[in-house]
Amino acid sequence: MITLYGMGSPNVVKIFIALDELGLAYEVKPVDVFTGQQFDDAFIKLNPNAKVPVIVDPDGPGGKPYTCFESGAILLYLAEKCGKLLPKDPAAKYDAYQWLMTQMSTVGPMFGQMVHFVRFAPADNDYSKGRYITQATKVTEAIEQRLVGREFLAGEYSIADIATYPWLRNIPALMGAETMAKFPNVARWVKAIDERPAVKVALAKVDQVRAQTTQFDKATADNLDRLLARGKYAAA
Repeated sequence: MITLYGMGSPNVVKIFIALDELGLAYEVKPVDVFTGQQFDDAFIKLNPNAKVPVIVDPDGPGGKPYTCFESGAILLYLAEKCGKLLPKDPAAKYDAYQWLMTQMSTVGPMFGQMVHFVRFAPADNDYSKGRYITQATKVTEAIEQRLVGREFLAGEYSIADIATYPWLRNIPALMGAETMAKFPNVARWVKAIDERPAVKVALAKVDQVRAQTTQFDKATADNLDRLLARGKYAAA
């Protein structure tokens, strides 16, 4: 049985969805990042970068246990392990890779920085807030155009969709319902993924994990500083 270390963030949600879409048995070990559990020695041995998600597969390559971190790498590992969630057609497979990399290099970082400057940064950061709202909007515009005439990013449902969905489903909460209305293809795509049975199962499990871990509004000031690498934890 695979062990998933994580909490309720979009990068972890990807892995919940993939595991349930693939029908793999797994157990969840909640990591409370708002109390600093990701910095525990035992967790650092799993991921020296002190971030979730991480999976440990007792039946890894060659039948040996294997630990995998970074959500994009985990999605590729799981898809290749099962021979699913990647198109068989070579061109479509590379389309899936491209849009997976777009999520990893642009969607996640731009949306993540937008959330940071909107929710966590001190006042008087209009330049930073405006920059990342703009960058998040621009990459959503690219995805909107990609979905013209396509049901999914690579034509068929794949790990590219699973990677991107947990971020874009939050556009109404992060940027307002009026923003999502500007992206009808994205809204249609989000709704289609919302309705997948495995996604519903996965999101219910995410809710359970969220209930077991501290949320940012309950975190202590010191734990937030450590998580965000600021204050006495800043390098400069």
